[in-house]
Amino acid sequence: MPNSRSAFTTGLPGLDQVLHGIEAGDNVVWEVDDIEEYGELIVPYVQAAKAAGRHLIYFRFATHDALVPDSAGAEVHNVDPASGFENFVRDVHAVIERTGRGAVYVFDCLSHLADVWKADQSLGNFFMLTCPRLFDLETVTYFGLFRDKHSSYALDPIRSTTQFMLDLFRLDERLYVRPIKVQHRSRWPRLQSDRRSGYWRKLFAEAQVVSDDFKAGHCTREQYDAMLRQIRWAMRVHRSGIAPLVEKYLTLEDFLAIRDRMIGIGSVGGKTLGMLVARAILRERDTDLAAKLEAHDSFFVGAEVFITFLVQNKVWWLREQQKNDDTFLQGLDEGRRRITLGRFPTNIMEQFQGMLDYFGESPYIVRSSSILEDARGNAFSGKYESYFVVNRGSREQRMSALLKAVRSVYASVLDEEALRYRKRRGLLHSEERMALLIMRVSGSPQGRFYYPQAAGVGLSYNPFAWHPDIDPQAGVVRLVFGLGTRAVDRSDDDYTRLVALNAPGRRPEASFDDAREHCQRRMDCLDLKEGQFVSLDFPEVIKETPDFPLDLYLTYTDNYPWITFDRLLTETTVAPDLRRMLSLLEDAYEHPVDVEFTLNFLADGSYRIHLLQCRTFQIQRETGMLRPSEQVERQRLLTANGAVIGVSREQPLTRIIYIVTETYAALNDQDRYAIARLIGRLNRKHPEDDRGLMLIGPGRWGTHSPSLGIPVAFGEISRACVVCEMVEMHERLIPDVSLGTHFFNDIVEHDMLYLAYFPKGAGNDFDTAWFRQAPNRLLELEPDAARFADIVRVIDCADIEGNLWLRADATQQESIVFRTD
Repeated sequence: MPNSRSAFTTGLPGLDQVLHGIEAGDNVVWEVDDIEEYGELIVPYVQAAKAAGRHLIYFRFATHDALVPDSAGAEVHNVDPASGFENFVRDVHAVIERTGRGAVYVFDCLSHLADVWKADQSLGNFFMLTCPRLFDLETVTYFGLFRDKHSSYALDPIRSTTQFMLDLFRLDERLYVRPIKVQHRSRWPRLQSDRRSGYWRKLFAEAQVVSDDFKAGHCTREQYDAMLRQIRWAMRVHRSGIAPLVEKYLTLEDFLAIRDRMIGIGSVGGKTLGMLVARAILRERDTDLAAKLEAHDSFFVGAEVFITFLVQNKVWWLREQQKNDDTFLQGLDEGRRRITLGRFPTNIMEQFQGMLDYFGESPYIVRSSSILEDARGNAFSGKYESYFVVNRGSREQRMSALLKAVRSVYASVLDEEALRYRKRRGLLHSEERMALLIMRVSGSPQGRFYYPQAAGVGLSYNPFAWHPDIDPQAGVVRLVFGLGTRAVDRSDDDYTRLVALNAPGRRPEASFDDAREHCQRRMDCLDLKEGQFVSLDFPEVIKETPDFPLDLYLTYTDNYPWITFDRLLTETTVAPDLRRMLSLLEDAYEHPVDVEFTLNFLADGSYRIHLLQCRTFQIQRETGMLRPSEQVERQRLLTANGAVIGVSREQPLTRIIYIVTETYAALNDQDRYAIARLIGRLNRKHPEDDRGLMLIGPGRWGTHSPSLGIPVAFGEISRACVVCEMVEMHERLIPDVSLGTHFFNDIVEHDMLYLAYFPKGAGNDFDTAWFRQAPNRLLELEPDAARFADIVRVIDCADIEGNLWLRADATQQESIVFRTD
């Protein structure tokens, strides 16, 4: 086969001369008015390739007639763009890699790709991924593109990447070539300006006309619905886990409102759709409750911005490794580094600046909203980042802060814990794109601080019925003062208010002294002066709250304020309104739901609920009383009368990992982290299909503070069926039930049971001697862990005479581990 760089040709000597020759690596893009004109250039090109004995590849994907004649002897590959952008890219590149160097390529008209994907940006991204690889392999390739059909989202990437961009037009029956770009051959001026609207803008312009005509009675419901289907497809709603709800509740006008606040194009992701659908459900089902909703002031960064960012900053192929089970943890540091330093296209920067000008100096939060997030069965709780931006300073400083936040959320896609979560949920090979939800922070400035009055997480089903008066079907709220970060994250140094919505005055604590001991002491807010997110003792913050209705939230004893929410829950309609809201959403979702919200009272005494997020809550409901045990107890090893969260069960145990309190408590923080990593390795070695692993340890599992428990990530305990927290190590430490937190949602998704053991509580007992004398398999599984053999005990139940069983009753809030014959 020829290997000379000068051996390539267009098949038209005159054109070769004008272009100063075709060289290995050249990509040639032809802008044409009709497909026949493109075909006239292809015939001499492929005939010359055949005469030179070159390997000729034809990619066939458009609906127009074939461009390469059968006589050319081309190897034809039919690739379907309807399979999706990522699959199409993967299939094309698989052919390119197999073919290797020196081939000649013809692509059908690329405009067909934008027709199918409904996105010029996707077309531009495909070209930026494909053209450089063809260049590296020293091929020559023809691409076609219809003139005046595409916006800068397609044209700018193509012009910047290709070696030749040639305008082909017919005049007086003759074809003329006008070079737009001839790289490294001559200095042609850029003769085209971007005055074309592109697919996205055209589609939404048509949608606006249809909406206006429908309101005026000038178009039919069928025409309206047909346009709505086009819009939903363009925004990739069919890839959302709540697509049926979107189709039922979001109107064409809703999508037009989204368009007006969009930066870039593409899907707006699961978190955004969940928030908008929940609001639409309330709008339709309860107008009075909908009137109490605070209007969201949000912008949406389309998922195509993320894809373009990865492509232009050379992260795409690194991210592709994450779809392979063998390589999904490779290249993460380098990928995050490139994202952190990455640049955005000029048009996106302009839109970012417009958004910042709109917000002025109001704080906002950049939230992840990937297409896989908040789907049924896969909540992605806490797996991707969200960043508060105080948004103060010069225009340049505010833009820098925005870009840092956006890049940080993008980089979290390559976070190891997020990838391990996707692998556990069978989503490693699924297409994942990161859209963004950028929301004005709910609340108001109070002196130098900014925060909402209250915030929380609401669950339409309460899995923790701590008193017989509590109806699990009524739902539960985890309520905090200030920003809601303390409601969704475990605040290991503090507590929150747990509210059963049918009995809001019924606290888990037995007395006011206990309740006061377990009140929230610190609050999260934004420091406007320092420009940062802070956690402070709340008395320090409320010094600057002249207009704040503190009496709704605080109870005073001996002139000291305690955050109790007592008047809020007993003298306002907040609790019944939240109960009604959760009930309506659960009914529409046909499944329990999990929401995030804020509360703010106005000067006239009314209040607004800001509904920030809604997704399915993956809890399995309690189905009734646990049947009497058929097992005959021989020896009780653990009896716990404390929090039992999850579905009641009686099951055999196959292995117990027990962390000895006294020896663990004597360790320094470094060794406690080492223990956590050791547990993670033991977890990965436990058979994935064996649901008989129990974990027992002091303090809080999953804590961020080693002094308060065991600092494991959830992925390090993911194969356990039950986790037991021993209320030891710290005299003020009680189990934080953590309903609605990211850690708790992981437990729920994995159908894991949570138990709390109170060593000083009535009816609680632990057979310490048995657990410490049972055979320890640690060193068989981890030979290098000898220094922790007195701390970490791995008890295989097969080594025990008889069988070990767990019986946990969530209704009675009691559990036992016992041995039978």
